[in-house]
Amino acid sequence: MSQDPPRPPETLGSAAANALVFGSSAAVLVVELVALRLLAPYLGLTLQTNTLVIGIALAAIAFGSWAGGRAADLVPPRRTLAPLLAVSGAVVVATPFLVRTTGELSRGGDVTAVLGVAALAILVPGALLSAVTPMVTKLRLRTLEETGTVVGRLSGVGTTGAIVGTVLTGFVFVAAVPVTAILVALGVVLLVAAVAVGLASRGWRGVVTPVVVTLVGATASLLAPGDCDVETTYHCARVVADPDRPSGRILELDTLRHSYVDLEDPTYLDFDYVQAVASLTDTAWPAGRPLRAYHLGGGGLTLPRYLDEVRPGTRNLVSEIDGGVVAVDRDRLGLRTGEGIDVRVEDGRRGVERLPADGRDLVVGDAFGGVAVPWHLTTRETAQEVRRVLVDDGIYAVNLIDYGPMDFARAEVATLASVFAHVDVVANPRTIDGDRGGNLVVLASDREIDADALQARIDERGTDYVVRSGGDVTRFAGDARVLTDDFAPVDQLVTPYPPAGSFDRSQG
Repeated sequence: MSQDPPRPPETLGSAAANALVFGSSAAVLVVELVALRLLAPYLGLTLQTNTLVIGIALAAIAFGSWAGGRAADLVPPRRTLAPLLAVSGAVVVATPFLVRTTGELSRGGDVTAVLGVAALAILVPGALLSAVTPMVTKLRLRTLEETGTVVGRLSGVGTTGAIVGTVLTGFVFVAAVPVTAILVALGVVLLVAAVAVGLASRGWRGVVTPVVVTLVGATASLLAPGDCDVETTYHCARVVADPDRPSGRILELDTLRHSYVDLEDPTYLDFDYVQAVASLTDTAWPAGRPLRAYHLGGGGLTLPRYLDEVRPGTRNLVSEIDGGVVAVDRDRLGLRTGEGIDVRVEDGRRGVERLPADGRDLVVGDAFGGVAVPWHLTTRETAQEVRRVLVDDGIYAVNLIDYGPMDFARAEVATLASVFAHVDVVANPRTIDGDRGGNLVVLASDREIDADALQARIDERGTDYVVRSGGDVTRFAGDARVLTDDFAPVDQLVTPYPPAGSFDRSQG
C-alpha cells in the first residue's frame, strides 16, 4: 500500500507579501482619516469625534489581527486573502452612501444611527484588512528559525504602509479630490487586488459576490444624498439662499450656520453676535474713522465687509486656515480682496504671532472647529499675543458658543481677565444664565468700554443681547480655571452634543 507524499506548505513570494501587507495597512489608515471627514457634517469636527473614530479603528486593527492569526491556523490563508480584500473593497465603496443616507435622515435629531453605521463602516474593513498581515505572515514562514526575521520585516512593512496612507490622505488626497472619490477609488483598488490574488490562488469564486456589491456600492455612493457644495480641507461647505431675502446667502460649514452675507448690502447683518461686534465698533471709535482690524477666522467675512463699507480706509487682515472656504467666499459670496480686505490662508495662532506689536485697533476672534473654538486660540498665551499686537486702547472681541453650565465660556472669561484689565460679556441673558445655548461675545481691553453706549446701540439694532460688566462678569467667571497651552480641555468643557432644544444653532 503506497502513501501519498506530504503536501508542501503554502507559500507566497516576498514581493507579493510586502505589497499585500503594505497596501492593506495603508488602506486601514485611509479609511480612518476619511471617516472623520465623512462624519463631520453630522457630528461636527470635535475631539470626541476624532477620539471615537481612532478608538474604533484601533479596535478593528486589534480584533482583525487576532482573528486573522487564528483563522490562518484553521483555513488555507492563500484562499482566504482574496475574499478579505474583496469584502473590504465592497464595504469601503458603500460607506459614503450608507453614512450620508443615515446622516441626512438623522440630521437635527438623534445621532446614534449615524454613529452605528460609521462604526460598522470602520470596523468591518479595518478588521478584514488587518487580518491580511497574520495570514501573509503564515504564508511566508517556512521554518521556526526565520520567525523573527519574517514577522519583524512584515511588521515594518505594515507600519510603513500605515504611515504612507496617513501622509497621502492628509496632505494629498483630501486636498485634491472629494471624500466619496477617495473611498470609491480605494474600494476599486482593493477589488482589483482581490481579483489578482483570487486568480493567482484559484480562489476567484469568493470574489464574484463582492465584485457585484462593489459595483453597486460605487454607483450608490456617487449618488448619495450628501449636500456639500464644496468639500474643503476641513469642512463640508454649503451656500444656502435666504428665501426671505433675495440677496441673502448663508454659509454653512458642517453642522453650523457660520456666516450670513448679503451680496448687495454689506451693512445688513443677520446674526445677533455679528451685530453685537458691529455695535462695539460703532460706539468704541468715532464714526467713519478707519480701523486697523485683524480677524482670527474668516468664514463668510461678514464683519470685514461691514467695516470696509462703513469705515472706508479700514485695513482688515484675516487669517483663515481653510483655503477652500476662502474660495467659496470668492466664487459664491462675491468676496473681492484688495487694500481693504487681505486674507491669508494660515492658522490663526501663527498668524497673530507674525504681527508686529501695537499695530491693531481691533482683533476679532471668530474661529471654530465644530461648536468649539480651536483650543490653541483660547489660551492665556494667545491672549497675551493679542494684547501685544493691540494698541493701548485696542479691543479684543471673541465669539464663543457654549450652553448648560457654561464651563468653557467661564474659563475663557477668566483667561482673558488674567491678561486684560477689563472684560465684558455680551449675549442673550438666557444664554449667560445657562438656560439655553448660544453665542457669547467676550470683550477684553485695557480701556473701559462704554457699556451704556454699547447697550443703546445693540437695542437700536433690535437684538435681545445685553452687556454685562464689572462684578457681573466676575461672578460669571467664578472659580473657572485659566486656560493655558499646557491645559486647555476645550472640547471637554463644551459638551459635544447639547440636549434637544438647548442650543440655537441659527446664530452659530
